[in-house]
Amino acid sequence: MLARIPQTRALHWLGRQLFNRNDPAAFFDPLLETLNPMLVQGQTLARVEQVIQETSDTRTFTLKPAARWAGFQAGQHVNICVEIDGVQRTRTFSLSSSPELWAKQGLVTLTIKRLPGGLVTNWLHDNLSEGQVLGLGEAFGDFLLPEPPQPVLFIAGGSGITPVLSHLETMAAQDFRAPVTLLYFVRTQQDIIAAERLHALERRYSALTLRIIATDESDKPRYLKSQDLSTVPGLKARQVYLCGPKGLMDLANKQLHEHGIRKKDIHSTFFSTAAPALNADLANQVLGGKVQFGKSNLEASSEGDASLLEIAEASGLSPRHGCRMGICHQCSCRKTSGTVINRLTGKASGPGEESVQLCISIPHGPVTIEI
Repeated sequence: MLARIPQTRALHWLGRQLFNRNDPAAFFDPLLETLNPMLVQGQTLARVEQVIQETSDTRTFTLKPAARWAGFQAGQHVNICVEIDGVQRTRTFSLSSSPELWAKQGLVTLTIKRLPGGLVTNWLHDNLSEGQVLGLGEAFGDFLLPEPPQPVLFIAGGSGITPVLSHLETMAAQDFRAPVTLLYFVRTQQDIIAAERLHALERRYSALTLRIIATDESDKPRYLKSQDLSTVPGLKARQVYLCGPKGLMDLANKQLHEHGIRKKDIHSTFFSTAAPALNADLANQVLGGKVQFGKSNLEASSEGDASLLEIAEASGLSPRHGCRMGICHQCSCRKTSGTVINRLTGKASGPGEESVQLCISIPHGPVTIEI
């Protein structure tokens, strides 16, 4: 029997017969974990090589992924998995280093801000130290640099600088010649994340113009102004990259639109879900509706722009999720009927069966979800 099927299929068949496992290579993981956790086969692990305190509430973790990790492109994210009180927790973070660091030294960095009340970010700050390991997923995401190179404007706020750091390090390493401007908004000068890296980039990378704007160091808060955009040379020819808090993202989108920047030239990645970007046909319609959770035999009603994930959690359910921002797709599930609005694109789904992301889907009338 085994001679008639390919070797890999034969191995999986034998593993299922002997060990009752779909992944026989992971059978020895408990033993390997005690000898060298980086050798386990059931998941890709990364070892913490260094921890750097960037600000009072932000740390950079330098990680060495197992050799089989596939690498990444500047601006992408990864899921990390840690065990907290016996429960596996998964969250999504942007990589803050360049792919060159991975290629040359086998290292990557995650720059993570402690969130008030945040389960995973607080645990990482309080417990993750050099020598420990965590689960590391493959990189994903399309917050990528333009090809071929074009003039770029980055607008970042707070910890939204993390994927931008990856971009800038990559641009400097690749001698990206087009003009690059960074408008970086922080509360105070003490809240600048990776200040040394940013100023070092400014010194060695002649195409970069760096402006750090403190919002809370005067009597009146200092937000993004129209004149900040007006002073960017050749603004309309730039590809614009946004990452930061919801308020900054919404304000930047509004002002960029007023300056005539086309929607297709604006690239965003979210640390919190943006306000619903409803198109003209939907802007004046009422959102919300009755939600039937098919597998759980529960029903709930909502009004406004609450997501299906928020409605499910308010109903006592605990669907799988990660980033809560439409990035990681861990909360994807089957919609069997009804229409939802994607809050990132403002587009309505079809009325029939399809896969939707709970965290960015807003019911638009009655909806049935298989959770």
